[in-house]
Amino acid sequence: MEVTTQEFKHCDLIKVKGRVDSSTAPAFAKALEKANEKGCFKIAVDMSGLEYMSSAGFRALLASQRNCKRYNRGELVLVAVPARIREALELAGFTELFKTFDDPTTAVGSF
Repeated sequence: MEVTTQEFKHCDLIKVKGRVDSSTAPAFAKALEKANEKGCFKIAVDMSGLEYMSSAGFRALLASQRNCKRYNRGELVLVAVPARIREALELAGFTELFKTFDDPTTAVGSF
């Protein structure tokens, strides 16, 4: 798994590539927490390069979303979610918890 963060004026764009499973989810969660720790509560997660995400990855997304929305500070949005991962999110009932966008420009512009 590879995680890169691009900082913008109003939000952070976190791009994740590869597989997020039980062994890589802690590093993914740490990248999301790092954004919150520096005071960024508007996060877009670009999943275009993602091959697989386990429930551990979904938990990291959910924890970060909860952190971002606390005290109405912001939110976490998903970008370019692959079809198989979108299906898993739907099965878990997470699609209602996250806004999704087709491209990073639109997602960053939503903030």
